[in-house]
Amino acid sequence: MPEYKKFLLPDTAEGLTEAEILTWHVKPGQDVEVNTILMEIETAKAAVELPSPFAGRVTELLVEVGQTVDVGAPVIVIDVDPNGAAPPVNGSPAPAESTSDSAGGAVPNLVGYGPKGGSAKRRRPRTDTATTPAPVATPAATPAPVLAAPTPVPPAPVPAAVAPAAASVANRGLVPLTKPPVRKLARELGVDLWALTGSGRSGVITRDDVQRAADTTPEVTETAAPALTYDPATRERRVPIRGVRKATAAAMVASAFTAPHVTEFLTVDVTPMMEFRAKLKTTPAFADVKLTPLVFAAKAVCLAVQRTPDVNATWDEQSGEIVYKSYVHLGIAAATPRGLVVPKVRDAEQLSLHDLAAAMDSLATTAREGRTTPAEMVNGTITISNVGVFGVDTGTPIINPGESAILAFGAIRDMPWVVDGQIVPRKVCQLSLSFDHRVVDGQQGSRFLADVGALLADPATAITY
Repeated sequence: MPEYKKFLLPDTAEGLTEAEILTWHVKPGQDVEVNTILMEIETAKAAVELPSPFAGRVTELLVEVGQTVDVGAPVIVIDVDPNGAAPPVNGSPAPAESTSDSAGGAVPNLVGYGPKGGSAKRRRPRTDTATTPAPVATPAATPAPVLAAPTPVPPAPVPAAVAPAAASVANRGLVPLTKPPVRKLARELGVDLWALTGSGRSGVITRDDVQRAADTTPEVTETAAPALTYDPATRERRVPIRGVRKATAAAMVASAFTAPHVTEFLTVDVTPMMEFRAKLKTTPAFADVKLTPLVFAAKAVCLAVQRTPDVNATWDEQSGEIVYKSYVHLGIAAATPRGLVVPKVRDAEQLSLHDLAAAMDSLATTAREGRTTPAEMVNGTITISNVGVFGVDTGTPIINPGESAILAFGAIRDMPWVVDGQIVPRKVCQLSLSFDHRVVDGQQGSRFLADVGALLADPATAITY
């Protein structure tokens, strides 16, 4: 006899309340094993692939690509006993959620994914998430299951690119073969990826494919107007605020209006550091890593924290305490197609210059590919924002919530500099440090910034730490 399990959308990051379904990797009728990737979701922190906690046969996908779903809501039904009776008629509910078996006992979830106890109660359940027992299907009611849209109105508008007509929904099982940035572009331009044939290798849909489709897409009628379109009359394009952009905005507003920011600036002659970098790059020990100036700035921050631990502390409003950290989880702000993310180098103070370079390069690569996990972006202690990579000299960065300082590392330029009374060309950059004045006094902030500058101006100073 079949046994149907509903997989509830799990809390993949602390405090997550909802996520958008980016892609489905399975379709109705497909057999899956434990750890088979079912879907990819976009949370406020990152894009995350969710594996199956069950082995069995997919009977129904309960949500469509592009739909925003509450944590704890069912998203897929899996028959864990597919060799029993025929699957239920499409749309019929399953008797058990993913967190319990038919006898009421607990079913273990995958490590790091299964919903936490009570997570399904975060929000009021919708009418389509009821878990009433499914009637046994009769022989006359055993058609192959198809993907059906949930009966209630979805919580957020679904773009036309991911909300096709009901007649064609059944043919949309596996997701289109493309990359996350291309999917994002398609959503913004209102292009239906399922209607495209990819021109890339193995049929991969490229940005050019999407752009060509957008240029030839006929104007949509008012009743079927997609949520993401360009209005020629107003010359405006409206994009819903969600995902990384929504989370970043909320965090920055909270930080700017909670922590009293102070920003200080320092111009540094980094010629010795650049010469030392050039020398190290020729050695076999550093041949396998990307040794950028940012790596030296990161190492300088880790060393300078030893003398000014206040910049690595946290203001705990609830407990009325300042929490001093004996470790440095160094955040590196990275601009990605999904928005600004800040992955962390864990225990950065323990890493050598070589290992720090390798760790930062790995984080940057993962961020650009949109594969940064939520776990890699939490619990930072201090952050560096590399504005110099955009050719910017300096700025007044906003502190990440939960931290007390952030350093902006500006562009390195050839500039006239006074050396021993003579004006000579030197490699010069600007640093700016924003700090929380509740935790860090002016003296402490100034000393930390001066120490970072001294380490960049003369890397040999590190031997004194």
